[in-house]
Amino acid sequence: MKIIITGAAGFIGSAVCRYVLNNTGASIVCLDKMTYAAHPDTLRGIVDGDRAVFEHVDICNRAELDRVFATHEPDAVMHLAAESHVDRSIEGAGVFIETNVVGTYHLLEATRKYWSALPDWRQGAFRFHHVSTDEVYGSLGSTGLFTEETAYAPNSPYSASKASADHLVRAWHHTHGLPVVVSNCSNNYGPFHFPEKLIPLIIINALEGKPLPVYGNGENVRDWLFVEDHASALWRIVTAGKVGEKYNVGGNAERSNLQVVHAICDALDEMLPVAKPRRELIAYVTDRPGHDLRYAIDASKIRRELGWEPQVTFETGLRRTIEWFLGNQAWWQPLRAGVYDGQRLGLGAAPQPLRRLEAVAS
Repeated sequence: MKIIITGAAGFIGSAVCRYVLNNTGASIVCLDKMTYAAHPDTLRGIVDGDRAVFEHVDICNRAELDRVFATHEPDAVMHLAAESHVDRSIEGAGVFIETNVVGTYHLLEATRKYWSALPDWRQGAFRFHHVSTDEVYGSLGSTGLFTEETAYAPNSPYSASKASADHLVRAWHHTHGLPVVVSNCSNNYGPFHFPEKLIPLIIINALEGKPLPVYGNGENVRDWLFVEDHASALWRIVTAGKVGEKYNVGGNAERSNLQVVHAICDALDEMLPVAKPRRELIAYVTDRPGHDLRYAIDASKIRRELGWEPQVTFETGLRRTIEWFLGNQAWWQPLRAGVYDGQRLGLGAAPQPLRRLEAVAS
C-alpha cells in the first residue's frame, strides 16, 4: 500500500508518517509546502528514498499534484495539509482560505482525475481521508459532547475554512463518487509541536522564565489528544473506515487552559526545580476575539465501529511531551530565534509575516 500524506512535515502529519513506517508495511509520499510551521528536521529519519519519499509541493499547484499522482500511483491520500493556528487566522484569513479551501479543492480534483482512471479493483480499494477538527462544530456550554451528527457552527476564520473543506469533501463523494472518509479531532499535543500553540508555548516560556500567557480567565476547555494516539486512529480510519462516513477522534481528557498551564508548571517544578514556583509566571491577557468556551468529543463511534480508543492519559502524554522538549532544544530553539519568538497574535492587528526556518538558516 502506498499513501500520499499531505502536510507531512507538520506536527500531526509527521506523527502519521512515523506511525505508518513503524507499525505497518505501507510506503508513503511525504508531501509538504514547507511553510513557517514545517521544520525540516521533523522528517529527519523518515524520508529514506525507499519506503518514504519527499515531494516539496503546494496543494494549490494543480500541475504538480497531477505529476505526484502520476509518478507515485498511490492507493490512498491522507490530507492533513492546512493552516491551523486560530490566532493567525484572525490576523490574516486569506492564507487559510487559499490553503484550506482552495488547496483542498485542487487536491480533490487531482485525486478524482487519478482515481477515475484506475481499474475497477483499485478504484474500490482507494481512499481519500480528509483530516479535520472539532472546531467546525462551534462552541459547547458547560455540558454536552460533539457527535458526528452535530451541526456545523464554526466561529473563527480557521474553523470556517476547515468546515468549508469538510463540505467540499462530502460533495465530491456524493457528486462524483470519490471514496472518502472524514475525521474530526480534538486538540493534539506531543513531540514536534510548533511553539505557537498553548502547550509548547507554555513549556518553552516556563523553561526561559518568561510570562505564561493565559487568555481571559483561563476557563476555556479543550479535550486533549496525544498526537501518537491520533496517528493510530487515522491509520485505523483510512484502512478500515466506511466510505462516506466521518469519525470523531478524542482523547477523553477535558481540561481548562488554566489546568493545563498549572500541570506544566508543576511538572517542570518537579523535574527542574527553581527558586519560585513557575505558577507565579502566569499572566492573564486579553482574551482571543470570539474565543469558543468549550470543545468536547464523543468518540464512541470510532470505538464501537473501528475498535479504537486513546491509550495515553493526559498526565502521561504531557510528561512525555515536556521530556521531549527538554531533550530536543536543538529542534525548537532555531524556531524560537528566527521564526516565532512567542509574541502575541490574534488581536486583530496587521498580519504577522510568515517566515520559514529555511530562510532564517540560510
